[in-house]
Parts: sequence; structure tokens; C-alpha cells
Amino acid sequence: MAATPVHSIPDEYGDVAGTRKSSWHQRASAYVAELQGELDAIEASGELSCERERLVKKAIVQLGAARQALNGRDTPLSLLSGSSMDRAWANIHRAELSVLKLAGEADLAWWGTEVLARAKQHLGTEDPLRSELAAQVQTNGRQVCPQFKDLVVRALRAANDAQDLERARARSFRNILLTSVLLTSVIAGLLVLWGYVEPSAIAQKLCFKSPQNADFCPIGGAASGGDVLIVEFFGLCGAALAGAVSLRHIQGTATPYMVPICLMLLRLPIGALAAVFGLLIIQGGFVPGLSDLDSGAQVLAWALVFGIAQETVTRLVDEQGQKVLGNVRGPSRGFEEEEDDQQTPYRPSA
Repeated sequence: MAATPVHSIPDEYGDVAGTRKSSWHQRASAYVAELQGELDAIEASGELSCERERLVKKAIVQLGAARQALNGRDTPLSLLSGSSMDRAWANIHRAELSVLKLAGEADLAWWGTEVLARAKQHLGTEDPLRSELAAQVQTNGRQVCPQFKDLVVRALRAANDAQDLERARARSFRNILLTSVLLTSVIAGLLVLWGYVEPSAIAQKLCFKSPQNADFCPIGGAASGGDVLIVEFFGLCGAALAGAVSLRHIQGTATPYMVPICLMLLRLPIGALAAVFGLLIIQGGFVPGLSDLDSGAQVLAWALVFGIAQETVTRLVDEQGQKVLGNVRGPSRGFEEEEDDQQTPYRPSA
């Protein structure tokens, strides 16, 4: 008899996320489980003082809040605001600080290297906490003495706060892109609707005269909303073609926000609008020698060209997107650029 597929393998705290959860849920839940294990080990190590017991209880409460955020149902508003993610990581980071404060002398000795690595990833080269921590770690055989525990705690808190700000900026940029996609799509849809309701207002402007002095439109002899629709469709296709070519410059990202996909989506409505506005420019005689086109096929060909030409605008947005993603630093960043950072320090903005 075939075994029933298992979608989750939770421990007693239910920390391991199910397979239907997103990747950031998986990583965060696994880290919560690791912190919980460290707290359990601290509790099992012996009697705790009242102060340390309060720290353990507080950390358990924080991990419980992180679990609630991770296991809660996401809503469109929470996805846009990032409330679940911010709540989860804020509590995870504070619980992590509590674990660090509770660390014994043997465990504390090796916390310095990990905290220094995170400080190098997220704090500027001129940050005093990072500089002081680096000096202490390097002069003590890459270990941390108990008298410098407060320094390590403060450096870890600063690095975590900087990491949260980097993630918040990436989410804000993603929301700006989604808003732009929505607004440009609504404008493109309204132009099509306007073309059907009043063809003489928009659709007629997409019609030209043939060399035989006969009127022709993109899909017929009389203007209609279908002319606006097909012009926008060809502009959209041109934008999709240009976007496919530009994929060679787009890098993947480990952030939980689909910024590269949003950048691709933005091209489509902009390409549709560029096709309509480009043909209106030709109709207005702003392009010498192109005031008159010869056939409907030429009109659609120019719509395709204008859809591709939107790449000159969206490329600037791509560059900004790459800068935003480049500032979201993770384990693979922060060391290979150390020499560049010495000349151009990276400072997280508020």
C-alpha cells in the first residue's frame, strides 16, 4: 500500500513549514526552529538566574509571535505592506539578540565572527560599531571576550535593523512598480474603451490616407475601437519581444519580492501606450517623411516598432531596480566588494 505523501514535518513547536509555503517562510521557519533549539539547550543547561529566566521567557514569546506571523493567512494588503514578513523577522531578530545575551562564555567566543560577517554585509565601513567589533575580533584570535558581549549585541542589532531597512526598500520599490503597472494598464484599457464609444476621438487618429487618397485604418476602412485594440496589442507584443531580449541583463534575487518580474510586467502596458502615442505623433506630422503611411500593415509595423522603443524608458527603471536589489545584501555579498566599499562606503539610508 502506497504511503500517504507528507506535506510538512513539524516538530513539537510546528516550526517546519509545509511544502506549500513560500521559500522565505521555509527559511524563516527553519531559523525559528534553530533558535528554539538553542533556547531549549540553555534551559536544560542548569538553573537560571531570574534575569536570564526572564530573557528566556521573552525570547519564547518573540518566537511564538514569529510563528503566528509565519503560519497566518496572507492577504493582499499584508502582501503589499509586508506586515507578516516584518513581524516575523522583527521578532526573530529580537529573539536572536536574547539568545546572544544568554550565550555562555564558550558559545560567545565564536559569536564574534558571525556578527562581524553580518556587520560587514549590512553596515558601512565607517560604522563605529563595525570598526570596534572588527578590532576586538582580530586582536583576540577571532573570538569575543565576555567583557565585549554588549558590543557584539549592539553590532548585531544594528546589522539586523539595516537588513530590515534593505528589505523594506525592496518592497517599497516593488509596490511602486505594481502601482505603475496598474495605472498604465487602466489608461491603456480606457483608450480602447474610448475608441469603441467614440471612434472619432482616438481611433480616427490612427487612420491614414493611401497614395490613392483612400482612407484606411489598421483593420479596415472605417475607424473603430478595434483599431485602438490591435495597435495596443502590437505595441504590447513589441514590448514583450524587447523584454525577452533584456532578460540577459536581469539577475535573479533571493529577496521575497518579485522585482524582476514586476519590471517585465511594466513593459507591457507601456509598450501598448507607446504604440498609440507614437502613431499619434506620426499623424501630427512631428516625424518628417512619416506623416502618411501607405497601408494598414505599415501602421501595425510601426506600432510594433514603438512597442520595442519603450525599452529606452524602461531600461532606466531596470537600472534603478538593479540598484535596489544590489543593496539587499545577503550571505553571498559584502565580502567580494570590500575593496570597493573602502572607496565608496555603503551606508543604509533611513
